[in-house]
Amino acid sequence: MNASDTPAGSAYFDGARTQEAFSQLKKYVGLYGMVCAIVLATTAVMALTGHTTTGFMWIRGAILLALAPVLYRSAVRASQGVRRDYERLSKFCVILPIAIIGIDLIPGLCPTWYAGMQGVSALGLIGAAVIARGSVLRAAFPKNS
Repeated sequence: MNASDTPAGSAYFDGARTQEAFSQLKKYVGLYGMVCAIVLATTAVMALTGHTTTGFMWIRGAILLALAPVLYRSAVRASQGVRRDYERLSKFCVILPIAIIGIDLIPGLCPTWYAGMQGVSALGLIGAAVIARGSVLRAAFPKNS
């Protein structure tokens, strides 16, 4: 176990505001996961009803859904004070929405309905990023510790 795996020692960490922020963070990550599951299920329904789906849609939907429990686990571990998980989650919640939306903007890559649903999933991560990078959680994980 290295120093980034140890629980945060900040006096701010156990406060009600901090735990409320972590609770909201987990809800946003859960929202992202639910929307990803809906996207993949919709892709399956579209394929079963004879509409065109592509391998890209299936693979992307599966990968983004598979990331949801990883991100949620990081949120749980961060709420327990594990700095490395907080930092990982904070970075992923910024990078993933940019990547999701950026790929959705490539013309002809996927149908509009699919891009729209993926964009909605990115909203959950944007909310999580705002909370993760907000003053309450930054105070719980000060850079000098």
